[in-house]
This record gives sequence, structure tokens and C-alpha cells, in this order.
Amino acid sequence: MPAPTRLLAAAVTAAACLGVTAVPADATPQSDAVVSRGVTIPTFYNPPAALPAADGALIRSEPLPLALSLPGVDGPLPGTATRLMYKSTDSAGRPMAVTGAYIEPTARWTGSGPRPLVAVAPGTMGQGDQCAASLGLEHPLLVNGQTLSVGYEDLAIYRLLARGIAVVVTDYTGLGATDRLHTYVNRVDEAHAVLDAVRAARSLDSTSLTAGSRVTLFGYSQGGGATAAAAELQPSYAPDVTLAGTYTGAPPADLVAVTKAIDGSDLAGALGWSVNGFLESDPALVPIAEAHLNAAGRAALKDLSTMCVGDALLSYNSASSTDWTTDGRSLSDIVQSEPALKAFLADQRIGTLEPASPVRVATGTADDLVPHAQARALAVAWCAKGADVTYKPVILPGLGRSLINHFTPLLVDQGDAISWLTDRLNGRPATSNCATLPLQP
Repeated sequence: MPAPTRLLAAAVTAAACLGVTAVPADATPQSDAVVSRGVTIPTFYNPPAALPAADGALIRSEPLPLALSLPGVDGPLPGTATRLMYKSTDSAGRPMAVTGAYIEPTARWTGSGPRPLVAVAPGTMGQGDQCAASLGLEHPLLVNGQTLSVGYEDLAIYRLLARGIAVVVTDYTGLGATDRLHTYVNRVDEAHAVLDAVRAARSLDSTSLTAGSRVTLFGYSQGGGATAAAAELQPSYAPDVTLAGTYTGAPPADLVAVTKAIDGSDLAGALGWSVNGFLESDPALVPIAEAHLNAAGRAALKDLSTMCVGDALLSYNSASSTDWTTDGRSLSDIVQSEPALKAFLADQRIGTLEPASPVRVATGTADDLVPHAQARALAVAWCAKGADVTYKPVILPGLGRSLINHFTPLLVDQGDAISWLTDRLNGRPATSNCATLPLQP
């Protein structure tokens, strides 16, 4: 059995051991519902025609049943969830509806001050609406013969809830919300979605959050890029959202380097999500893409636009972009030859602005999917600007496959990352190690 398939099997087995059952396709979808790979997306996720003016304004909410929930003396464990839709603004300045979820923990917060809030930015889930992290809370294992999605972010969310920390998780632009395609790794869209999730959570009735609740951000991989971008943009976009700290794990800060790394890898399907997201973000790039993509490339992009990570691992494992282009060049080579594409990726670079709050950058030294070197370079760039940076290299040997090299540091470092955030939520100052950063791996 190939390593990616073993990893999927392990995730499925773990979910099954937690009492999760597979969710079949809905055979009788509602007439106004969206269906993605046999999965009916609840009509809640259909945005209204008119959106509120204020970023972070709550559009609608409803109870969200948690699949992993147990009865407790003080209420259901680990907490009570609410599905959210809120208003945000995309990278082109257009209003957009974003979905997500807020979870009020049953456990008491025993730290300093009122109950705090962590905004969780999910790692790569895919591009189909059925892959949304909020749906992953309801269906941690989604498999119906057409799609396979595992809500792996639930682990970090539940660990935070167990500490009495409230959690809000965003689905990002166009993931869940059915009016547009997910703009995968668009740094501005992701940052705005994360920061506006905090605003939306604060506006909910009947939570234990107060004006004095401290806020931190948590994200790994795609989520690490989202929280990194949010930490940079917070002073200008959301000055009302004061951050006590940000954890950014394995951030794709340099998409040029990341694009080269994922081409031909276990998660080569992410190339398709990236291109789809770029074209959704900037339609002016569409003619350039059409000039370079052959029939196989166009078919792959369309196919991937409805896929989750599990689907891509099974269908596009080790795919090479040279098979998708008219002249056999890689997408990376084409980007470098097209000024508009090159400029677009340059604009996605994270590390050009200084975060106003402490940040913890963690990256696996053997990570060759979201390369360690470019993530470390983000920490170096922030240090040079005077930011309060805690850099943590997760030193591990190469484990054979790119996806495993990338995924393992998430598990190995997650406890330390949550402890670091908890210290910030308790008001303890961070200790920057920028002075020793050049000496570390």
C-alpha cells in the first residue's frame, strides 16, 4: 500500500475508533441546495444577495451538531457549536460571505482574565464545498464513493476546548459558502476571513466572551499562511482585533518555492487548487492560463475544483504539471515566463509587513512539501523588521514521503504550539529568539 494511502487509512481508522461513521450521499437533495460530489451542502451555506456593510458582521447562525460529543454534568463535552455566516472583503475589495463555526467550551477557563478566543485557520482541506472545516466538525469522516474528507483540524480544536478556550474556525473564501470557488492560498482573502471570524464570534449572543477576552490565532500549512498573513494585516485591516499572539506552522510564505515543491509530490493536486484560486481571484489571468493549458490540464483543474484532500491524494498523487501544459513545461517555468503570473505570485509573498504582536513560526526541518527553508526565511524576514518572533525548528529525519514529512511536525509540535498560545492568553510575555535565529537549522 503506498504511503499516502496508508496515511489516509490511518486517518479513517482513527476516526472510526472515535465512533465516527461514514456519511452517505443525500439521495434527495433540496431543490435550492448545492450538491458537490454527491454531498448536499446545507442551504445555510447559500449566501444572500445582499450583504451587510461591516466586515465581520454576522449574516446568519444556527446550531451545529458536533459529531464527537459526550454528555457532561455542566453541558455537552467538549462544548456547544454554532454554525456561522459572516461578511468579509476579498483581495479585490469585493464583499464576500464566509462561513465557519464557533464553539463555546463546556470546560471552565482557569487562566487569567475572561474566557479567551482562538481563531483556527484550517490547513488544506480541498476546494469542494463539502470539504469545509465547519462541515468537518459535523462529519469528521465524509465518504460516499465520490469524495473522501477527514476533518483533521478537529484534534487541535478539541484540545483548545479542553483548556476552556473558545474557538472560532473559518471556512475561508468560497469553501462552504456556495457562491464562488475557494481562492486557495490567496493571502489577503485568507487573512480577512480569519480576522473577520473573530469579529463574528464576538457579535454572537449568549457566549462567555467579553470585550476583555484575549485573542490568538492558530494555523498550520495553508492555515499557517492564513494566520501569518492575518498577523501582518491586522494593524491595517482589523485594528479592533488586538492579538495576543499567532502560531503559524509550516506557512507557505513563498508560493514560487512551494509550487516547485508540490509539483509531482503526493499532494500535486494542490497545484490545481492554486491555479483555480488565482483565476478566481483575478479573471485577467484566465486568457494566460487558457493559452498554456492543454485538454488534460483543463480537465484536471475542473476535476480538482470539487475535490477534498483525500480525493486528490487518491486521484492526483505524484501528478506532474508538465502533463497539463501545451508545450510540456512545468507550471513553475510558465509562471517565470509570464510577467502577470509572476507579479501575482510576488504579491502573495508573506513577510513583507511586520506583525504588531508576537508570532511563533514552527517548521519541520525535513518538510519538502511546504519547504522548510522558505518558512524559516519568513521568520528571518520578520526578525529583520523588529517583530517579536519565536522560531521553532521541528527537527525530524526525512520519513520517505513528502506528505508525511509535512504532516508529522503538525502532530509533534501541536501540544507545544497550544501551550505557547495559552501562555499568551494568560498575559505572559513571549520571548523572542531572533538573536539566535541565524544559528539554528
